[in-house]
Amino acid sequence: MHCFSFDIETVPDVEFGRRLFELDGVEDEDVATAMTFKQLQKSGREFLPLHQHRVVAISVALRTGDSFRVWSLGEEDSDEAELVTRFFDGIERYTPDLVSWNGSGFDLPVLHYRALRHGVQAARYWESGDTDRDFKWNNYLSRFHSRHTDLMDVLAGYQMRAAASLDQVAVLLGFPGKLGMSGARVWDKFRDGAIGEIRDYCETDVLNTWLVYLRYELMRGNLDERGLAREYDLVRSTLKDMGKPHLNEFLDAWPG
Repeated sequence: MHCFSFDIETVPDVEFGRRLFELDGVEDEDVATAMTFKQLQKSGREFLPLHQHRVVAISVALRTGDSFRVWSLGEEDSDEAELVTRFFDGIERYTPDLVSWNGSGFDLPVLHYRALRHGVQAARYWESGDTDRDFKWNNYLSRFHSRHTDLMDVLAGYQMRAAASLDQVAVLLGFPGKLGMSGARVWDKFRDGAIGEIRDYCETDVLNTWLVYLRYELMRGNLDERGLAREYDLVRSTLKDMGKPHLNEFLDAWPG
């Protein structure tokens, strides 16, 4: 089994915004403000179109064999092209089942645009049965296939009015949820140079997603109570062995 829970964090692509709105010489912060304002005028909401986002962190949790790992791709100084390349290289290497929260509506479309922007090849990800017949009826691209499980989509019955936030569902199930950080603060953290804090936050989102997925697998009958307890123990022991402050905080907020 190769199962790959993932999450991305983004900021406004100010380089694109500067070109798009002819803002040469304007500071990044003011370009981002202009992008947000123009979107507010156009749609009544500040959230930027997905092609205007730039990826600054990608975190993953990989369950394979007898092991569990959680980490952020690349290094703190890795550029966007490297992060996106590493993500799709992981799919090329493992052909994992992907797990996300709103991955169909946000993370994957953003990654599509950024891979297109940087010329990243991702043949396995885009396979739909032309080369590998197994992908004809189960691939990463079709919404109702199982190579990618978007938990927000599935649990809401594919009805947006029924969708919930990861934070609230995690708390509902007794998991830590957000720990003093949110996506709304990523741009400010990025401007302050706090990439490490963004990566740590992204990793805790991945952990919440993975734990919700385990409960989903229990509900589906793919895990029993003993199996779920073993998976929980594996996550706890892995995080404890890693000994990182943000993971210790996560453990402290997760009742055992």
